[in-house]
Amino acid sequence: MAANKTAPTGAGVNEFLAAVEHPVRRADGFELLELMRDITGQEAVMWGPTIVGFGSYHYRYATGREGDSAAVGFSPRKANLALYGLTYGPDAGPKLEALGKHKTGAACLYINRLADVDRQVLMAMIRSGYHHVMAQLHRP
Repeated sequence: MAANKTAPTGAGVNEFLAAVEHPVRRADGFELLELMRDITGQEAVMWGPTIVGFGSYHYRYATGREGDSAAVGFSPRKANLALYGLTYGPDAGPKLEALGKHKTGAACLYINRLADVDRQVLMAMIRSGYHHVMAQLHRP
């Protein structure tokens, strides 16, 4: 089985964000860095070359594939901000309805810029997603 491509790298988060070309994505990235750090109480870690993650957990699928992933995180992509782990909580549905302009993927939340969403709802989603993933680690 192939190794996971997305793993902690030890690369500098601030350096990565400072190098983001798009000025709004760069500013939003630094804001998300502070929000997620404050909410999770975790320091940011680069996962692969483009994901800023907070906390981690081990997963195992029924297929036998397993690995580690950030509990929550984000990636300032050219087209949008991809946010990870925010849609896992049991209360994510109602929060998504109140969030503002966004799209969702299999496990991602996509927003064009932070100005498009309600910050209080976003912070609640970060908190809920992080606590939901971390609570899974402590189940018997």
